Amino acid sequence: MDLAPPVLRARLDALRSRGEIKRLGEAIDREPALAEAFRALALMDGIVLEPDVGGKRLVRALLQRADSAQVRKNPIRVDEAFTCLCCGAEVPLGGARVRDHCPRCLRSRHLDVVPGDRAAACGGLLDPIGFERGGEDIHILYRCRACDHRWRARAHPDDAVPLDFDPARLPACRG
Repeated sequence: MDLAPPVLRARLDALRSRGEIKRLGEAIDREPALAEAFRALALMDGIVLEPDVGGKRLVRALLQRADSAQVRKNPIRVDEAFTCLCCGAEVPLGGARVRDHCPRCLRSRHLDVVPGDRAAACGGLLDPIGFERGGEDIHILYRCRACDHRWRARAHPDDAVPLDFDPARLPACRG
């Protein structure tokens, strides 16, 4: 087995799942030469490790994924009352379903990197561009005017969804 640093780095780069990380960690725990080679690689990268660190922790330290693992990738929905930027309607809380768009004009504000987390700085207007039926639910398809982000949201029972599903028949934005 080749234990040269470029080969070890390629092996690390090929890891795609937690299971693969675990299996490599177990192989490191079983093979002292492999463990020593990966420890030397960590030392070359300036990673300080405890002398008795296990193989899986060694691999995770070498991958340096700790910071990227802290970035949220799943939506956190925020239900808040708001004034619609498009039609000026006062929109109350959504209740059991988070209210993320205006029930009158169906428009929303693009506030997210991950839809729902309220973290992005885009702030563009999300325009409805179409509708989909999924069982008994209707989904509104959106496109952001500012960044062209695409988003899909479930319609509320009180939304003014046109019967013919024509976004052009929605109320126009004021101003």
